[in-house]
Amino acid sequence: MKKEIHPNYREVVFLDTSSEYKFLTRSTILTKDTITWEDGKEYPLVKVEVSSASHPFYTGGKGNFGRTTGRVERFNRRYNRTEKNVEETTEETTEN
Repeated sequence: MKKEIHPNYREVVFLDTSSEYKFLTRSTILTKDTITWEDGKEYPLVKVEVSSASHPFYTGGKGNFGRTTGRVERFNRRYNRTEKNVEETTEETTEN
């Protein structure tokens, strides 16, 4: 390998700002912030908004359940559907 052409690969702490989850890994990312890790050493700090600790795919979909309810209500408002209208519609389809 040629010297002086590769980025500095070092240990870095990533902080998920939405869940306060921290993990230590290696990266070439540049940052000015630092943090003292559990071992007492200072490491560069990278703040991220989403990680495996807060992403719905990894957390089992937390936070998406309430959104579907809003979608149904919005659909019903948009097409002026009420419970009475829905019951009449289902009765008409079962009679045919």
